[in-house]
Amino acid sequence: MYLLTFVLCLSLATLVKYASGSDWCYTGCENSPSKWKDISGSFCGDKRQSPLNIVTSHVVTDSKLNNFTFVNFSSEHAIKSIVNTGHTVKCKLKDNEVEVSGGGLNGTYSTIQFHFHWGDTEHHPGSEHTIDDHRYPMEMHIVSLKKGLAVEQAIEKSDGIAVLGFFINATEDRNMSEAWSTLTSYLTNVTAEGSEVNINHSISINGLIGDVDLTKFYRYMGSLTTPMCNEAVAWTVFQEPINIHKDLVQLFPTKAGFTNAYRPPQGLNGRQVSASPATPLPPSPPWCYDDHCDYGPSHWHLLPLSHCGGERQSPINIEKEKAKVDSNLGDFTFTKFDDKHAIKYITNTGHAVKCVLKEDLVEVSGGGLGHVYSVIQFHFHWGSTSDDSKGSEHSVDSKRYPMEMHIVTKRKDLTLDEAVKTPNGLAVLGFFMESKVTPKSSSGSSGHQTTTSTSSSASNKEYWKKLTDYLPAIQNISSKAEVSAEVSIDDLLGDVSRKSYYRYNGSLTTPKCNEAVVWTVFKESVEVDHNLMMMFPTHAGYSNVFRPTQRLHTRTVFTTSASSSSGSMLPVLLLAYLCATLM
Repeated sequence: MYLLTFVLCLSLATLVKYASGSDWCYTGCENSPSKWKDISGSFCGDKRQSPLNIVTSHVVTDSKLNNFTFVNFSSEHAIKSIVNTGHTVKCKLKDNEVEVSGGGLNGTYSTIQFHFHWGDTEHHPGSEHTIDDHRYPMEMHIVSLKKGLAVEQAIEKSDGIAVLGFFINATEDRNMSEAWSTLTSYLTNVTAEGSEVNINHSISINGLIGDVDLTKFYRYMGSLTTPMCNEAVAWTVFQEPINIHKDLVQLFPTKAGFTNAYRPPQGLNGRQVSASPATPLPPSPPWCYDDHCDYGPSHWHLLPLSHCGGERQSPINIEKEKAKVDSNLGDFTFTKFDDKHAIKYITNTGHAVKCVLKEDLVEVSGGGLGHVYSVIQFHFHWGSTSDDSKGSEHSVDSKRYPMEMHIVTKRKDLTLDEAVKTPNGLAVLGFFMESKVTPKSSSGSSGHQTTTSTSSSASNKEYWKKLTDYLPAIQNISSKAEVSAEVSIDDLLGDVSRKSYYRYNGSLTTPKCNEAVVWTVFKESVEVDHNLMMMFPTHAGYSNVFRPTQRLHTRTVFTTSASSSSGSMLPVLLLAYLCATLM
């Protein structure tokens, strides 16, 4: 009885009356689409509304959107009747006969009806969804109710209803589909609102769909597209249109007696539209570091789905005097940093040289992070082949270093997709790289040391040579080489102090600049032979791969209370001795 009530009274195509008792319409009455939100009890002004304009450059592929399973879509006797509701033409199906599952849907759905949306004439298309602002002549919606749910439950559940949306394209091809010719022949019998006739011919849903590739589709969570616009629909919009002759398309507005039966696209409001793996998507717009492409750093914020214009961006200039000591920033625990076989391969991404690690092997925790993080990869930022080139991303008191190494980790309890959407989902360890020891300066008038010491290179030079020996093999962009040499992260870092560091909340430093990173920037730099550092720009084929520093805004940079080097306590001890002798 619930299912029958749903079919008669609460289809996606129409709700005949509101709670207020007044009619709604697409055009020509007081309650047109822009006023639907004002209807008593309506959800039409909420944030998860349908339809959408699907911007393909913003769509992401979802590997979980597998193939559908369709039960009795080929049945030639499942379509029971056709009715003119006054808002659409709807075909009712026999109860509990047609089903759909798979395709990333959460369960099995009983298909109860399908209906249509159209425009005016062949020059005024009327699909509800649009693709990159392109509107098709018509759209067919196949509506299914989740099995096991009563209507009252289905309309309150985010995926209680599943709708399969098919674009309909008008063609000049006279080789008309027999199924469509048969179906549209019934339109002459349902010209009056409320009129309904039984389907006596053999017509299947598959016959109407034709040769559309059902593995290519978009998915998002939305709503019914008519009042009350319940946000209860898992939407599937197929990429390929159904092609039928333009004369058959024109029969819908002509015979039904009304036109422009579609709701305009609604706001995305932060939702993500996904695509099945088989769906072709446009290539991502190219970005670069040097402003010699359409999307240089100053335009990264214009890239699709970009967060690069946010207020928690990285890198930053760290001002030592303003860094606030945080006693919670204790020692790290580095797990398997000494594993000499943890590096899986090295690759040239076109923007950096990246070393990818074996999964779920190397970890970092402690250091005030609050979670255990799995190391995914480490990569490098550099300047040019000039001897005095500076290419680090972060700077300290406006000093930029020759290179910077980033060890990228994600929270162990999150997937990578989840991590990039979580404020502390990622943790990056940043190490400055220098080619020679920087001498300590004498104290200035402020009494503060103005330079940073580096670690000895004696213990790690051979390991940097092992790593950089792979660079000639990855000179082509996207090339990679398996790493068989015995070299660990500990080997590369050498004896650099990991107790003294800065901490702040920021972002990835490349598009899409997700603000999901807890940054650790170590105070002491790693010493690397100058000639080995020069191999990065020489063999990668590009230079100056660093993002300019970003504004700090309201953020605070924290620092450990530990000294940056063992020798830094000497001036304090001397001062204490002088004070004691003067007393």
